[in-house]
Amino acid sequence: MRKIVYDIATTLDNFVAREDRTVDGFIMEGEHAEEYLERIKGYDTVLMGKNTYEFGFSYGIEPGKPAYPNMMNYVFSRSTQYPTEIGIKVINENQITFIEELKQTVGSDIWLCGAGTFAGFLLNHQLIDQLILKVNPVMFGKGIPLFGDISRELKLDLVNSKTYDNGVILQNYDINYL
Repeated sequence: MRKIVYDIATTLDNFVAREDRTVDGFIMEGEHAEEYLERIKGYDTVLMGKNTYEFGFSYGIEPGKPAYPNMMNYVFSRSTQYPTEIGIKVINENQITFIEELKQTVGSDIWLCGAGTFAGFLLNHQLIDQLILKVNPVMFGKGIPLFGDISRELKLDLVNSKTYDNGVILQNYDINYL
């Protein structure tokens, strides 16, 4: 069975973006960034919510085109439908069933990109298997939370961690649902 891996940058106070959805303040260069770019090459599928997908528009992604052309892109939205090209599909109904079936297919681990609210939704349905957090040495005080609204208790087993010279800490956890 394929795992869903929430591989995300966060602040020390657990925000993935500012309230205006910008990410200035995150350290974007260095060994941790190079390792991240190498790591995402290992995913063949990416899941993201509508807000994460649309965040990419400000970086040149065109609506209906894959954000990550080397992966199958699934955008989850109940309210949006884009005419899509090969490599991207909008999932607007039966989302839990779709993800459960996707996890049963052959392929690499599945990357949960961006998220926040969508991550909370997936955690509440016990669908995320692993967390890879790139904790940046900054606190926003408010913004888009790392997990949105979660309503369950989780136990995290630390798989490994690494501290970089620039202050970023990589933390890798397996999730155990209680």
